[in-house]
Amino acid sequence: MELVKNVVCPFCGTLCDDIICKVENDEIVGTYNACRIGHSKFVHAEGAMRWKTPMIRKGDEFVETTYDDAIEKAAQVIAGSKKPLMYGWSCTDCEAQAVGVALAEASKAVVDNTASVCHGPSVLALQDVGYPICTFGEVKNRADVIIYWGCNPFHAHPRHMSRHVYGRGFFRERGRSDRTVVVVDPRESDSSKLADIHLKLDFNKDYELVDAIRTVMAGHEILYDEVAGISRETIEEVVAALKNAQFGCLFFGMGITHSRGKHRNIDTAIQLVQDLNNYSKWTLIPMRGHYNVTGFNQVCTWETGYPFCVDFADGSPRYNPGETGSNDVLQSKEADSMMVIASDPGAHFPQKALQRMAEIPVIAIEPHRTPTTEMADIIIPPAIVGMEAAGSAYRMEGVPIRMRKVVDSDLLSDKQILERLLVRVKELKASK
Repeated sequence: MELVKNVVCPFCGTLCDDIICKVENDEIVGTYNACRIGHSKFVHAEGAMRWKTPMIRKGDEFVETTYDDAIEKAAQVIAGSKKPLMYGWSCTDCEAQAVGVALAEASKAVVDNTASVCHGPSVLALQDVGYPICTFGEVKNRADVIIYWGCNPFHAHPRHMSRHVYGRGFFRERGRSDRTVVVVDPRESDSSKLADIHLKLDFNKDYELVDAIRTVMAGHEILYDEVAGISRETIEEVVAALKNAQFGCLFFGMGITHSRGKHRNIDTAIQLVQDLNNYSKWTLIPMRGHYNVTGFNQVCTWETGYPFCVDFADGSPRYNPGETGSNDVLQSKEADSMMVIASDPGAHFPQKALQRMAEIPVIAIEPHRTPTTEMADIIIPPAIVGMEAAGSAYRMEGVPIRMRKVVDSDLLSDKQILERLLVRVKELKASK
């Protein structure tokens, strides 16, 4: 048995970089330090649900084929489309994402990632009012007040609290006992059970609560006995705790990005953090889900000037979320083909979008059997980044991390598949 150290976990945006993998006969058979979900991804990658060879749909069945044939057919679909959609990108490396943006430009496609259905409102908000962010290291070493708003890290990011809240830091030598944790969530959760303060607000009232906190902080009186289900006295107590922090961090998740108000909730939450900096040091970090969803927003911005929802139909990038997003072009029936990579819209998109996916050719670059591959016409299985291929990824707070290869694979990487697609699409476009 071989122990491979300093492995980065390719599951969530925490990107834990201290995993040790146990390898036997070029297969990962166990891990140290990984959470249950990360461990499961490492040891169960090889299973009955894994695609081992490219597949093409013929009638109601899939037929095995070669990479050459699958890539050729996929290139023909993309090159022959008036408005192809290229969606996903959040569970692959930055190098593959960069090639994907080039492929979208060459084929005049819409390129979009999973942020459009999760933290898209956060991206829109930071464009409006800025982004007072910090790193996990600063949280662990400095933060004495931590807020989790609209998220449940105990389950969604299982090692997040153990590493950055319960862990001992340079200025927080006692770990958890040196910190005050506030959870803002309309439900009881396992994360709220660990909090010092649980603000159990009413559903869809995030904006009202943030605004009330900012009102008290500015020295004004709240005219009501309670706001969003939280009493005026409790709000005043929380404001005092936030203002007296030495270093605070607001972690926010989809519970606030997808409640009523959407990106305006994040607008005012960012302004709350900016207000708090008049009294102490405060920062924020979005709780991003897929391990490299942040990376695509970075890469797409480098290459196009925009983070997601980019339309190359006119030959140059155009950005208009609400019109150029993946769900928008599917539900309006503008998209006449779709390439899905490193995501599963078949399990998460609304019915109207799925109906359009069922009507058009779908190419799935995906290692495992999913609802999306069940709808696909062409399946091209890649090696899994962080296990069978190396690559770069961005942690949820924007720190780039290099992911190592642990075991060998006969499968092509996402980057190799996309590079071959790009070459062939350009050839087909040039021959027209």
